[in-house]
Amino acid sequence: MGDLLVIWLVTSISLLIISQIDFFGIQVKSFGSALVVALVLGILNALLKPILSFISFPLIILTFGLFSVVVNAAIFWLASALVDGFKIKGGCLSALIGPIVLSLISSLLMTILR
Repeated sequence: MGDLLVIWLVTSISLLIISQIDFFGIQVKSFGSALVVALVLGILNALLKPILSFISFPLIILTFGLFSVVVNAAIFWLASALVDGFKIKGGCLSALIGPIVLSLISSLLMTILR
């Protein structure tokens, strides 16, 4: 349970870091919004991502796994539609780059913490 809380906080902090860089076109209003976004992303990744990956499996195979980036972008975009304080201002490119940068920053912070 403790690891889950650490991952939740690290993801929230990573979202805040990404939102401070205007290049990515991602906007998070507050730390509370970042906590809600991290929770929604976790729930969507647990429930919706396996279904989307199963449905798009032929495309994932055809593109040698690159279509999974599109699946991640769709989940990221859906999270921005569900949470009020989270916006993707840069369009599709921000939705594609956002989850990649989020995972890189989260991995870096987790490495520092452990």
